[in-house]
Amino acid sequence: MFFLLRMAFWLGLVLVLLPREKTPESDKLPQLGASEAVTAASAAVSDMSQFCKRQPAACEIGGQAATVIGQRATEGARKIYQIIIEKRGNDDKRGNDHTGSINAVASADETHQDTLAPDDLVTEWRLSPPETTAAN
Repeated sequence: MFFLLRMAFWLGLVLVLLPREKTPESDKLPQLGASEAVTAASAAVSDMSQFCKRQPAACEIGGQAATVIGQRATEGARKIYQIIIEKRGNDDKRGNDHTGSINAVASADETHQDTLAPDDLVTEWRLSPPETTAAN
């Protein structure tokens, strides 16, 4: 839940800070500088941090509401996950749609014959020593 709130905050911030084209409507809007916006935002954050001191009942109910919303979001995500898993399971159980070539390959593996002699298995393989040349 907090991820969604953070994402909404940052997305909103990006959208606010994007450069805008000059239009007749934008000339009618109040002009606000970046420093004024930062000051207003810090004052709003400071005010929100003091909200629970001024209104403890509203803050408590808000916390309970956030908990309920978080649980519902978790249950909803779990349901969606189960639907996706069940859908994948149903896709696998639709039936065999292969032409039989898969079974032919499997049967070829079963008829594998070992062609190595016991002496071949005993021999320890090593690389030949590197050739050295005399430097003049």
